Amino acid sequence: MHLKKLEQQAGTTLFVRKGRGLVPTEAGEAFIAYARRIVALNDEAALSVGAAAGKASVRLGLPQDFFDDVMPATLGRFGQDVENVHVDVQAGENHRLAEEVRAGRIDAAIAFFRPGSPTEGETLCECPMHWLAHVDLLDKTVADPLPLIMFNHPCLFRQAMLAALDHSQTRWRAALTTPSLPAVWAGLRSGLGIAVRTDHGRPEDIACVGAELGLPNLPNIEVRLLRAPNLSRFAERLAQVLREEALRHLDPAIRSARGVDLVHHPDRLLTT
Repeated sequence: MHLKKLEQQAGTTLFVRKGRGLVPTEAGEAFIAYARRIVALNDEAALSVGAAAGKASVRLGLPQDFFDDVMPATLGRFGQDVENVHVDVQAGENHRLAEEVRAGRIDAAIAFFRPGSPTEGETLCECPMHWLAHVDLLDKTVADPLPLIMFNHPCLFRQAMLAALDHSQTRWRAALTTPSLPAVWAGLRSGLGIAVRTDHGRPEDIACVGAELGLPNLPNIEVRLLRAPNLSRFAERLAQVLREEALRHLDPAIRSARGVDLVHHPDRLLTT
């Protein structure tokens, strides 16, 4: 029955009877070759998926501000210390990263917090917020209403920006909203408006502005390390490396004050 169904689907005879057995036709021989390849691929897929399922995994979360320095430094050191561990890196808004860590879906993350907000995680440093504009905008008159480039709501930088402008009674308009930090840089380079961020990761053609443009003062923002409960030894090592590299890149003075051990120890190699 199965053979007849195959021949119906192929639209040709695959086997002919010879004596008490069946022998393949020319089309049947080609079909057998394909069938062997399919079986081999099936076995290969099963082995690959099984190996992936059995591999240890850790999950790292970061804002996009830290993708060019903290993330590669963390991954590089972690890869030297640990063998055969899969790393899942997630970028996201601060509130989402915090929620994912609380739920145990991310092992370790760094995220921005409003100073004085409910204690959560370890505060690594407090950074000033800055008004940012493309260097070509420095010798131009700022438009009224002020064109703003902002992250989508909710965003701590957006909230601080709008609160400062409203307090100073500065008129503004939303020129560009986005969930992407590269899109913020692109909007600034296009001259669409100004933005608010920390100085960390700021491109060279983006300048910190403020008083010269008549802009109000901005508050500081905290960078905190978040850890999920009940971390595996691999996730604990990831959190440790993330903490050290975040401190290293955020402020060398903070690194010295906190006594962070930034020396790599090749003898601490972890294996699965």
